[in-house]
Amino acid sequence: MKRLVVALALLLSSLLAQPAAARAPVKRPVTILVSIDGFRPDYLQRGVTPNLATLARAGVQASMRPSFPSKTFPNHTTLVTGLVPDHNGIVANTMYDDRRKGEKFTMATDDAFWWSDADPVWVDAEKAGIHTATMFWPGSNVDHGGVRPHDWVQFNQNVSNRQRVDGVLDWLRRPAGQRPALVTTYFDLVDTAGHDFGPDSAEVTRAVAEVDKAIGQLRRGLVALGIRANVVVVADHGMAAISETRVLRLDRFANPADFQLVEDGPFATFNAVAGHEAALEAAIAKAPEHVQCWPKAQIPARFHYGSHPRVPAYLCLADAGWLVLGKEPKKAPHGGTHGFDNHAPEMAALFIASGPSIRAKGTLPGFDNVDVEPLIRDLVGLPPRKIRDGDDAPFRTVLRR
Repeated sequence: MKRLVVALALLLSSLLAQPAAARAPVKRPVTILVSIDGFRPDYLQRGVTPNLATLARAGVQASMRPSFPSKTFPNHTTLVTGLVPDHNGIVANTMYDDRRKGEKFTMATDDAFWWSDADPVWVDAEKAGIHTATMFWPGSNVDHGGVRPHDWVQFNQNVSNRQRVDGVLDWLRRPAGQRPALVTTYFDLVDTAGHDFGPDSAEVTRAVAEVDKAIGQLRRGLVALGIRANVVVVADHGMAAISETRVLRLDRFANPADFQLVEDGPFATFNAVAGHEAALEAAIAKAPEHVQCWPKAQIPARFHYGSHPRVPAYLCLADAGWLVLGKEPKKAPHGGTHGFDNHAPEMAALFIASGPSIRAKGTLPGFDNVDVEPLIRDLVGLPPRKIRDGDDAPFRTVLRR
């Protein structure tokens, strides 16, 4: 017996003396990345978000700066690639590419050609043997060289918030070796209400409250399943009120015969008709108050926008709350929209992170949304992306390594 005790003591001493890397690894918490489309940070002050407030108190929150243009698909791609739209290739919700004559990218496009400039984080995770699942994240249905999330669902706006959370929890009910380590999910209700009724409306407040209930459903479900999870809640952009009294007409300060419109709204992008470049540039140089126009090569560097071939030759950007339209709209503008200067306060986006790997540090200084993907890589155990526009600097004092 004495020899057995001595042997056990020696074995224990040997195990404790081993370096941490030689011991059995501690299983990481699940990471859940939640997008609430169009959720401004100040919506937390409306008194209807007890679940988001609980997450924020237990972790960190910040006012996050979206990338330009402050649109849905460019920024959702930035959030999972760590690259600005000019580098990830999704430069707008609507765009063209000279290599695909006659084709137009829309938010329904899942042709991998348009998405091939950058792999989202779940692609690298899957290649590293990390099981991923995604519920409706924009672009998550795209095949990246034969790699998709292990589980994914085609977007359907009729699927309720409760059903979306139920889907996530069902994935997490699987045995430990089969459940996903990285999950992304998406809620569009707040953005829809913001567009229809404006950011200051009672309808937006109700939408905010409804999505907060879905966050509560997720929190309760995780507790019931005994799942340790880091929950990172983000928005892609904010929302600004618009009005029919704040409309500028591109076709009134530039000759419609001189340009071909690509997109209009908070900004207008367009190309010159061949041979009309000089006339068009002279016209936009005299743009009216509340809008600034630039040839592509002169777009201010702070936007990190204009080098990608898919960015049209000219950009006119309206002041927040104004619109620059190519022609008379079919309906009088009302409600709200986004796509303005990404530094405008109205475009600020929500950020909350909470969980076992996140220290409770309160409110962080604002940062750019290119830093979210590096954070997700830290949480799931992936090395930094070789080519990236952001890093995890905003979170280095927050992470429990």
